[in-house]
Amino acid sequence: MRGQLYIALLHHPVLDREGRVITSAVTNADIHDIARSAKTYGVKRFFIVTPIADQADLVRTIIGHWTCGAGGTLNPSRREALEALEVAGSLEEVVEVIAREESGPVSTVATGARLDGSCVSHGQLLEILENGCGPTLFIFGTGWGLAGEVIENSRYRLEPINGAGAYNHLSVRSAVAITLDRLFGRRG
Repeated sequence: MRGQLYIALLHHPVLDREGRVITSAVTNADIHDIARSAKTYGVKRFFIVTPIADQADLVRTIIGHWTCGAGGTLNPSRREALEALEVAGSLEEVVEVIAREESGPVSTVATGARLDGSCVSHGQLLEILENGCGPTLFIFGTGWGLAGEVIENSRYRLEPINGAGAYNHLSVRSAVAITLDRLFGRRG
């Protein structure tokens, strides 16, 4: 099961604070922290999705520094985490790559702090995954969340992470870590 888990961090199409579809900027901390969480919880590959060539080049430069450059020599565990990172221009490209690699359809899971409608709980999704739904791509959004089209086209919507109060605006890297731990963390 875990060998077929993937993560995509979308920078387009995502929303701004007024609900308009935008392309958000890549954040260095997201690259490192999500790659490390993905490696910790057995995710096969982590994709950064941006249609902006300069941002894609920047991510590739960062990956190169930590996998082939001095950073990888100085910090082998960071190198190991970033070796599973790939850049893509669109979500469709990511799904095609996974489907080709896994020789089958990809189940997509939309995530977000403000998802409504029919969402699956973390427990329900874990049961679905354990029953073998094939390769699964978790889609996380930057900015103010995933655009409606991404949510509508996903096979599953994962319930939002709720804290102790009304405030609910986690960083995406925190949301990824919490989601992975709720689904795949060791218990007991």
